[in-house]
Amino acid sequence: MQSWRRRKSLWLALSASWLLLVLLGGFSLLRLALPPRPRPGASQGWPRWLDAELLQSFSQPRELPEDTASPPQAPHGGSCNWEACFDTSKCRGDGLKVFVYPAVGPISETHRRILASIEGSRFHTFSPAGACLLLLLSLDAQTGECSSMPLQWNRGRNHLVLRLYPAACPRTFQLGQAMVAEASPTVDSFRPGFDVALPFLPEAHPLRGGAPGQLRQHSPQPGVALLALEEERGGWRTADTGSSACPWDGRCEQDPGPGQTQHQETLPNATFCLISGHRPEAASRFLQALQVLAALQEMSPARVLALRQQTQFLWDAYFSSVEKVIHTTLEVIQDRIFGTSAHPSLLWNSPPGALLALSTFSTSPQDFPFYHLQQGSRPEGRFSALIWVAPPGQPPLKLIQAVAGSQHCAQILVLWSNERPLPSRWPETAVPLTVIDGHRKVSDRFYPYSTIRTDAILSLDARSSLSTSEVDFAFLVWQSFPERMVGFLTLSHFWDEAHGGWGYTAERTNEFSMVLTTAAFYHRYYHTLFTHSLPKALRTLADEAPTCVDVLMNFIVAAVTKLPPIKVPYGKQRQEAAPLAPGGPGPRSKPQAPAPDCINQIAAAFGHMPLLSSCLRLDPVLFKDPVSVQRKKYRSLEKP
Repeated sequence: MQSWRRRKSLWLALSASWLLLVLLGGFSLLRLALPPRPRPGASQGWPRWLDAELLQSFSQPRELPEDTASPPQAPHGGSCNWEACFDTSKCRGDGLKVFVYPAVGPISETHRRILASIEGSRFHTFSPAGACLLLLLSLDAQTGECSSMPLQWNRGRNHLVLRLYPAACPRTFQLGQAMVAEASPTVDSFRPGFDVALPFLPEAHPLRGGAPGQLRQHSPQPGVALLALEEERGGWRTADTGSSACPWDGRCEQDPGPGQTQHQETLPNATFCLISGHRPEAASRFLQALQVLAALQEMSPARVLALRQQTQFLWDAYFSSVEKVIHTTLEVIQDRIFGTSAHPSLLWNSPPGALLALSTFSTSPQDFPFYHLQQGSRPEGRFSALIWVAPPGQPPLKLIQAVAGSQHCAQILVLWSNERPLPSRWPETAVPLTVIDGHRKVSDRFYPYSTIRTDAILSLDARSSLSTSEVDFAFLVWQSFPERMVGFLTLSHFWDEAHGGWGYTAERTNEFSMVLTTAAFYHRYYHTLFTHSLPKALRTLADEAPTCVDVLMNFIVAAVTKLPPIKVPYGKQRQEAAPLAPGGPGPRSKPQAPAPDCINQIAAAFGHMPLLSSCLRLDPVLFKDPVSVQRKKYRSLEKP
């Protein structure tokens, strides 16, 4: 009996101990074994692919400037500053609008093309009364005389005198309250916070586009030149790791060590570059160094790598062409006008740069499609369908029902560009349906309508044929690549040796470089770029040659991202029976022949060919795998 009681007491003690262990530690062990589920509505950031300890940023946190309006600095030799000499009240309506004075007398081809590029930009206006800034292109270097003042000079107030080359006219010329954007300004005449310093641009500098950076080796290798030292006669002198570099003076002339070479050979292979700042050629040497190099100071190889990568971005974004230099100047002035509403430092110092991140759209990086990874954010999970109905199109009733069936659809917009009257009834949908009256122009498809409330746009044609599963999968792909275009049907460009120009085709090949915008996802910001950033001549081309509109939209996205579009699967039977024509309003039995000069006109306007080819198509997991159909989420995509 006592033995049974002892066993019973021992059993109760063990049971109590086990229960206490479960209560105290079991839940903690369970939390370790099973990670917590995300809370509904909680923001889930993208994973950090790059470790900051392994690949440093070009700037340290203490070096980042604060995004606040800096007070105007006192100029050298004068009392004019931003608050006293510029009337910002004229710029509050439509932002920075620039009136360009017509040239008086003969001008060079370079100056004529510069004026044409400004007149074709989003800043230009033909009305001097409605202009915020009046621009006078100085021809002092060409004529050797001081340019005469226009009638609306008004002591230079709200004027910008643009000098791309050192002027023969003395700097004491009566500029009054006018700003000066000048190449290689002197320290005594430059007014910080008011004037704009430009690099000295050589005559051969391209007008637009520009060549990419020439840096071939980002990380310095042992044995490569450590320092490139500027020489007086235009060459470069190199010093290896065993040489002692001296400041520029007469002693370097007699230095028998390193040899002199041309900058095209030496500069790309040197780790650092030392430029004398007191010479007139310093700005030109800076432009050469920016194309291939970084700055000189004691730093680790990781820091050298980060700075080298940053120089390549700065060169490509702001200095590789005359047009970019001019537009950067105007963007700097616009930021001064808007103050705290201007570009934050992240937009200036991260690809694609401030010229392609319009502050009139937003100043928050989260609103742009190409900063989500840096910000640790993800696009919202809804899209807006924009269906273009062109003559002689019928109401896309079946397409509306297929798109409205998507769980990610937030709204449907029907752009009615048809002479026929609107139908009296539309299909009942679970999402709002809005009809927009178009102006019978193809460019209406890419206007930034205020009724579009989501970041993602599904651009469709009235005769497009998509299933709900195709729409759902394509949208999920776009969420992972919000800066790119995701489409179903593709085009490919090629170089035509016989005609010495570019061409493109809708034939099926192993590569593609464009997707048709008659069935594609992209970010709504590209509508703003299309409408407000493209030259007027290109928008006119899109209206006059509708087959060019797909090429033009793909050019915009490729120029911003430097990446190809993404292709997703499309129903095989429908694709063979009714392929969408390039830029056409609906399906045709045979792809429509593109305009012969379309792609070449667009490439000439951009100054380069931004399109990139890809051989990648993204399919759902388990796509055509030999598993049960019930396990496949997008099984309808495999139906013939």
